[in-house]
Amino acid sequence: MRVESYWNLHKHVFSIRALEGDHKGRVIEHVAHKTLHNVTFAVQPAGRAKVLREQKKNVHAFVRGDHRNMRTEEVDNRLDEYNGIPPFWMEDNWVRVTYNPYKYDSFVTEDGTPVHRAEWAVLVTDNETGRGKILAYKPS
Repeated sequence: MRVESYWNLHKHVFSIRALEGDHKGRVIEHVAHKTLHNVTFAVQPAGRAKVLREQKKNVHAFVRGDHRNMRTEEVDNRLDEYNGIPPFWMEDNWVRVTYNPYKYDSFVTEDGTPVHRAEWAVLVTDNETGRGKILAYKPS
């Protein structure tokens, strides 16, 4: 199932909204961790413009992809053990991706390179800071 996700500022988890099926357009779950396949990173320009104008965040940036379970109970346990990012996901092809509407008009890597797609994305909640993190596999 194709979904879009965003960091929920009020609940401090990722909200997952269905893009198809019976629940299309509705949030179907709130999760601390999620894996998506065939990923696109989308920023709605009008939403970003409103953030810049009002200096108040709103939901306008999404990680969209196919809901796929790439994880097992063992991986979930390692997520907890390693504060949300296990070492085996920190290989060469995994890149941290972020979005800041006050600095960029797209999702970017840590060095500021724009990112629009990725084969996989892992959304995790950092256990220490309580903030969301995004790791992308083979971003482009």
